[in-house]
Amino acid sequence: MLPLFPLRTVLFPGGLLPLKVFETRYVDMVKTCLADEAPFGVCLITQGHEVAQPDAGPPRFASVGTLARIVDWDMPQLGILHIVTMGESRFEVRDQRVEGSNLIVAEVAPIAAEPTLPLPTGHEPLARLLELIAARLGPENFPTERRYDDASWVGYRLAELLPLPLTVKQSMLEINDPGVRLAVLHQFLQQQGVL
Repeated sequence: MLPLFPLRTVLFPGGLLPLKVFETRYVDMVKTCLADEAPFGVCLITQGHEVAQPDAGPPRFASVGTLARIVDWDMPQLGILHIVTMGESRFEVRDQRVEGSNLIVAEVAPIAAEPTLPLPTGHEPLARLLELIAARLGPENFPTERRYDDASWVGYRLAELLPLPLTVKQSMLEINDPGVRLAVLHQFLQQQGVL
């Protein structure tokens, strides 16, 4: 069973996600993941809250999420962990349950990685825009591995960094065709007057 961390964000394969962890259930989960060198799952919350609320049930979340591998961590004060995670492969939740600690665990099925495709002709402006965004963010806030010629990588990075509604980001995660994702992003950026 995969421990899940439902959040109001979408993690994409290859993306960086820094998190501040303070709830006991998630601090314990992070400790276990670090000890076992295992990932946890990140899913977008569709209804409910990130932080447990009294008399509220568990949040509802999207059925497609991304494995998060902890790549760095720090404990600036007792009971608070700062972690940086890297998105790995996508998965689909098949079954879930809430443990006694209120941690949600799920049985998941992996979603095959998209084939590596070169960035299609006509979408080079997307790669150039992404390079500008990366330069503004700084190297510490952007994945070390850079693949501006890879259609999936460029699409995932733009989908996570652009100010898109969370429902749109989730649909970008669920698309299994990098060409379609790039076309949608290209159209959006043209409508906004960015390209």
